[in-house]
Amino acid sequence: MELDPRRLAMLREMGLRLLPPGRDDGPAPAAAPEAEIALVAAAPPELPAEAPAGSGTDDRTAAIATLDWEALAAAVAGCRACGLCESRRNTVLGVGPARADWMVVGEAPGEQEDLRGEPFVGPAGQLLDNMLRALGLDRRRNVYIANVLKCRPPGNRNPQPDEVARCEPFLRRQVALVQPRVILAMGRFAVQSLLQSQEPIGRLRGRVHAWQGVPLVVTYHPAYLLRNLPDKAKAWADLCLAADLMDGGAP
Repeated sequence: MELDPRRLAMLREMGLRLLPPGRDDGPAPAAAPEAEIALVAAAPPELPAEAPAGSGTDDRTAAIATLDWEALAAAVAGCRACGLCESRRNTVLGVGPARADWMVVGEAPGEQEDLRGEPFVGPAGQLLDNMLRALGLDRRRNVYIANVLKCRPPGNRNPQPDEVARCEPFLRRQVALVQPRVILAMGRFAVQSLLQSQEPIGRLRGRVHAWQGVPLVVTYHPAYLLRNLPDKAKAWADLCLAADLMDGGAP
């Protein structure tokens, strides 16, 4: 079966050489220009403390749900809701336009993200940018990128449940402001946190889920793909599924 140009481009960007015999598409295009984070955080808003467990109310979550982009950026920058604030260099809110049809959600900032205050930089970010470019997307123009956690866990350890719980209201608000038509969840902890599931990615990918009423497609984290090259083909299929949803195809 002949592949359409968009999917051939996606294969090329991800390093999968499944081109028709004799075809030479030349070198991959240069990396997309780095996006600038335009939001400047002012003084953080006063957020109520979290309600005791079992109280049925959470004033902090309710307050975050009312914030605009500027206030949200300030709230994240000033957040001290968990111990990660003690070791971070920068908080990492996200990058991209204030409204976008696509939203990518990863796990947590790493060392480079902590230094630069931007998600998905370094080799994993370059691979993600290539994957997005194959779909005609980039973090400057038409896709918003965020993480479940806004601060780096020390030593890049796995996120802890209480850290995820305290950061989740920020991500919920980002989704409400961005209003994406599809969410691409990347990596085990992002997927399991959003879907509240302990199932491995291999069992969750290949079908459409939903989070906050938005269709959600599961795939592998770019850092994992750099270590496990054969699974790039599976990630390509996941991107195709998300692209088909955007094109109006059935799940």
